Amino acid sequence: MKKCFYIAILLISVSAVVSCSKKNSYSSGGGNNPPPSGNAVAMSGMAFGPASISVTVGTTVTWTNNDAMSHTVTSNDGTSFNSGTIASGSTFSFKFMTAGTYAYHCTFHAGMTGTVVVTP
Repeated sequence: MKKCFYIAILLISVSAVVSCSKKNSYSSGGGNNPPPSGNAVAMSGMAFGPASISVTVGTTVTWTNNDAMSHTVTSNDGTSFNSGTIASGSTFSFKFMTAGTYAYHCTFHAGMTGTVVVTP
């Protein structure tokens, strides 16, 4: 009887581990974080996603840091916008008031780049 009890406990434990693994699995689409909507950009997996977005003048874009490390959102021209350090779980928002194409990057991670295209 004890042997059946231990086998049952083992099966329950394995089932719980498999269940947790499925809940914490990550896809190439940013893991468990919902995909960003029209004016939102996620920082996840050391990348901005989407890497390029289009918005109209007057739109506020919000970046959310879903990584465990800090990032920045810094315009390539060095003057349009600069978030400073964005800690894990924090956000940065910027309202685009002028049409144009705004390339940006993370100053901590050279491979993280993105673009906001602002139309009238």
